[in-house]
Amino acid sequence: MKNDFLDPHKVSQAWLSQLESALASASADTLAALFNPDCHWRDLLAFDWEIITHSGAAKVSLALAKAATLHAPNNFQVNMQRQPAQWVKRAGQETIEAFFSFDTQVGPCEGILRLSAQEGQEELKGWTLMTSLLEIAGHEEMYKRKVADDSAKGRSFLGANWLEKREKEARFEDEQPTVLVIGAGQAGLSIAARLRQLDISCLVVDRNARVGDNWRHRYRSLVLHNQRYVNHLPYMPFPEVWPEFLPKDMVAGWFEYYAQAMELNVWSSTEFITASYDQASAQWQAQLVHDGVERQLRPRHIIMATGVSAIPDRSPVDGLQDFKGVVMHSADYSSAAPWVGKNVVVMGTGTSGHDVAQDLCENGAHVTMVQRSPTMVQNVSPTAQLPYVIYGKEVSVEDCDLIAVGTPMALYRAANRHYLELAKELDKHTHEGLTEAGFRLNKGEDGNNWQTMYLTRGGGYYFNVGCSELIAQKRIQLVQASDIEHFEDAGVRLKSGALLPADLVVTAKGYLGQSQMVDKLFGQEMAERVGPIWGIDARTQELRNMWNATPQPGLWFHAGSFAQCRILSKYLALQIQAAELGLRRH
Repeated sequence: MKNDFLDPHKVSQAWLSQLESALASASADTLAALFNPDCHWRDLLAFDWEIITHSGAAKVSLALAKAATLHAPNNFQVNMQRQPAQWVKRAGQETIEAFFSFDTQVGPCEGILRLSAQEGQEELKGWTLMTSLLEIAGHEEMYKRKVADDSAKGRSFLGANWLEKREKEARFEDEQPTVLVIGAGQAGLSIAARLRQLDISCLVVDRNARVGDNWRHRYRSLVLHNQRYVNHLPYMPFPEVWPEFLPKDMVAGWFEYYAQAMELNVWSSTEFITASYDQASAQWQAQLVHDGVERQLRPRHIIMATGVSAIPDRSPVDGLQDFKGVVMHSADYSSAAPWVGKNVVVMGTGTSGHDVAQDLCENGAHVTMVQRSPTMVQNVSPTAQLPYVIYGKEVSVEDCDLIAVGTPMALYRAANRHYLELAKELDKHTHEGLTEAGFRLNKGEDGNNWQTMYLTRGGGYYFNVGCSELIAQKRIQLVQASDIEHFEDAGVRLKSGALLPADLVVTAKGYLGQSQMVDKLFGQEMAERVGPIWGIDARTQELRNMWNATPQPGLWFHAGSFAQCRILSKYLALQIQAAELGLRRH
C-alpha cells in the first residue's frame, strides 16, 4: 500500500544498508527477515557466472548468504545517476523502486530494488531484487578507457591508414578469432559490438552477400512491429528523425552501416559448415566456405546468433503433393507482383501468414487463409506495445533496460496477464469482426499474453496492421483446416464439395527452433548434449541455454528481439571475457 509520507530514497537506502550488514554476517535468517515471503532475486553475474532467479524468502536468503561469502559485496548506495527512488506500480503492485550500486571483488555492480508491504502489514520489505555486474574491474569497455584526446599523435603519413588496417584485421590471415559468431542479424552484430569494446577478437560470418540481407530480402512490405525507441542496437541508437515503425530496408541499411561504424569484422557470403571441439586445447575446429574458398578456423568460442526461429519448417503438408500449382514457404515469398489477379491459398495464421495474405490481397490477388489452430490477435498499436510502456517516455533507454532485466519471470508473467486483460478491452471491436468471420481467437485462456507465448513457444500470435479488417470484410476468405477434404490438381477440395481454386499455395508453417540448427550444423550428439534451447528452465527461471554457459564448453546462444539482443549481449560478452581472463571455466 502506497504511503505518501515515506521518503522513497531514505527508505531504500536504509534497506540497502540493512542488506549490506546482513550479507556481511552471511546470516540466512537475518537476510530472510528483510524480504517478503513471495520475493524474487534475479542475479546477472554479480554473484555468480550465471543468469539465474531465486524465488521465495527462504531460497533467496540462502542463495544470498552463500554468494556473500564468495564475493564480499559492499558499498550499497542508491544510484543518484539513475532515475530517483520513487513509488511506481509494477504488475499491479504499489512499490518503491530504486536503482542502486555496489561493489564486489570482481567489479562494480548495479541493480534495482523494489519494496512493498504484505496484505494487512505496513512494513516495507524486499519484493524483488536484481543485481548485475557492470564490468570487470580493470577490463572496462574500450571507450571508457580512452584518455584525453591525443589524435594528433595518431596522425601519420607512414604505414597503413585506418581502412587498410581494418581490412587486414578482418581477413584473419595471421591470427585466429577468439570468438566466431554465426549470423549477422541483430543478435550477431550486437554481441560483436560488445566483444570489440572488451577488446576480444571476434569474427561474424553470414551466408548472405551483404550485412542486412536477412532483412533486405524479406517480403517488400515488411515493417517492424514494435517501435523504434525499443529497438536500438548497443552504443548507436537509431536517428530520432526516423519513423516510429521502421521499414525493413531502413533496418537493413542501418545494419550495414552499424557493422562499419562499430569496426566489426564480418565475412559475408560465408557458409558455416560444421565444427568440432577439442577438449585438450579448448578450441573449436571450424570449417567454413568464404567466397567459395574453404577456410579452417580455431576459435575458443562459437556463438550461434541465427535467430530464435532458425530454419523454415518445410515439413510436408499432407496431400499437398497432389496440387499442380506453385508451392512456396512464407520465408521464400518476396512480392505479390507475379500473383496479381491469381488465386492464392495461405496456410497459417501467424504473423508471416497474415502479412503475406495482406500483401497479396492489397495488390490484387484473391486470397484465402487456412487456419489450423486458434491465434492470438492484438492491434500493433497501442495494444501490442503495452509491454514496452516504460520506453519512449522521459526515461533513458539504459534505465528502461535495467527495469526490464530487473523484472523476474513471475512478475513478468503477472504483468503480461494485466496487459492481456487490457488488450481484450482495447481490441474488442477487432475481435468481434474476426469472430463473425469465423476466425478462431486465442484469448489467452491459459493466462499467457503474446510476450509470454513468445518466450515459451516462439509464436502463436499476430500483431494486426490491417489484415484483421480484410478478414472481417471478407476481402480475405477464411477456411478452417478441419474443413479441407484434400488437395487436388487445381486447388483445395473442401468437405462441403466445393473447390477452392489456387494458382499458389504459401505454407506459413513457421520455423524450427535452434535445437534443429545445432543438429544440422554440429550433429545429433551435440544437439542432445546441449539440450532444449529457448523456453523457460525450471531451475533458473530463465530461457534455456540462452546467454548462459551451455553443457557444451565454448558454445553459446544469442537471439531474440532487438531489445533482448541489446540488453543480454552485455552479459554474454562479460561471461566470455571472464572465461578469457580465467575467472570462470570456458
